[in-house]
Amino acid sequence: MTGLRVTAVTTSYGQGVRVLDGLDLTVPEGELAAVLGPSGCGKTTLLRIIAGFLTPDAGEIVLGGRTVSGPGVQVPPEHRGVGIVAQEGALFPHMDVTRNVAFGLRGTGRTERRARAAEMLELVGLGGYGSRMPHELSGGQQQRVALARALAPRPALVLLDEPFNALDSALRAGLRSDIRTALRAAGTTALLVTHDQEEALSSADRIAVIRDGGVVQTGTPQEIYTRPADPWVATFVGEAVLLPATVDAGHAVTALGPIPLSDTPPEGSRAGTVALRPEQLRLVPASEASATRARVTEVRYHGHDALVLLDADGVGTPVPVRAAGPITLRTGDEAGIRVTGTTALLASEGPLPGAAV
Repeated sequence: MTGLRVTAVTTSYGQGVRVLDGLDLTVPEGELAAVLGPSGCGKTTLLRIIAGFLTPDAGEIVLGGRTVSGPGVQVPPEHRGVGIVAQEGALFPHMDVTRNVAFGLRGTGRTERRARAAEMLELVGLGGYGSRMPHELSGGQQQRVALARALAPRPALVLLDEPFNALDSALRAGLRSDIRTALRAAGTTALLVTHDQEEALSSADRIAVIRDGGVVQTGTPQEIYTRPADPWVATFVGEAVLLPATVDAGHAVTALGPIPLSDTPPEGSRAGTVALRPEQLRLVPASEASATRARVTEVRYHGHDALVLLDADGVGTPVPVRAAGPITLRTGDEAGIRVTGTTALLASEGPLPGAAV
C-alpha cells in the first residue's frame, strides 16, 4: 500500500513566486523517505502542506488511502494523523517525559495513556526516563522523546523536519540509526526533510531530490548515488568529478582515459558528460603506463583516509581522490590517476553545477 502520495502539488508565495511546481511524490507504507534539496527548493513548504499547515494552490495529498487535501477537501492538521518531529524536539518544558509523550493520546484513560507512553519510551531506548523533565535530558534524548511523542497516537505518517541539525556531529550518526530502527519497529511511514546528503544516504529507504520546486529524481540511496539523473544531481549528492566525454566502442573517452560505460547510451548520443566518484579514482605512480599524470595541489587528512586533490591536464577542476592509510604525498608532488569501475553518460537537462537553484 501507499503510505503517502503527493500528486501535482503547486503553491506560490507573494507576488506569484512559485515554490512548488506540480510536485509528485510517493512513499510506500512503512518506508522512510528523505526529501533532499538545497535551501529554498521547497522542502519545508512541502512538509507544511502535508501536515496541513498550508493549503496548496492545486494538487492532491493522500495519506494511508485517505485524501486529506485536494479539490474541495482540506482536512485540518489535528485530524490528519500526522506526527511531527521538529528540529529541536519542541517538548513542553513544564511536563515530565511521560506527559510529553502521552500529550496527543486523546480519548483514552490515564492508565492506558501512561502504558502507551512507557511502551514508546522503551521503543526509543528511554525506558525508565518517564519522570524526568526535558531540561534534565541531553539534546539527543530530547529528540528521542519527540519521536516517541510523534509515534504514540499511531499516526499514518511521521514528518521529520531536519531533526538532527541542533546536535553535535558525534551524536548524529548514532541517533539516525536509532530513529530508523524505532520507525521500522513501529511500522510507521516517515518523511525526512533534509539538506544533508550524508543524512539522506545513510537513513532513508528512498530519496527524492528536489530542485526548483519539483522532484528531479527518486530512487534508493544507491541508485541516486551511482546513477544520478543529471550533472547537478551528481554533484549535489556526494562529490563527483564531471568530465566531457565522447562515446567510442562502449567506452566514454575522457581526459582521464577511456572508461567502460555501464549502459548503452541513447540512440544517437555520441558525446556528453560523465560523473566519477572519488572512490573510483586510484593514486598510482606517475610512471604507470595506463595512468594520467597529475600534480598534487592539496592533501586533506581525515584520519581514516585522506582526500588528495590533483591537477590533471584537460580537467578544468581539481580531481579529488580518496586514499586510505598513511599518505606520503605532499603539495607539488607528481602522481598518477587511474579510473576504476564504470560510468554512464548523463542527461544534459537541468542547470549546470554551480548554477543558481
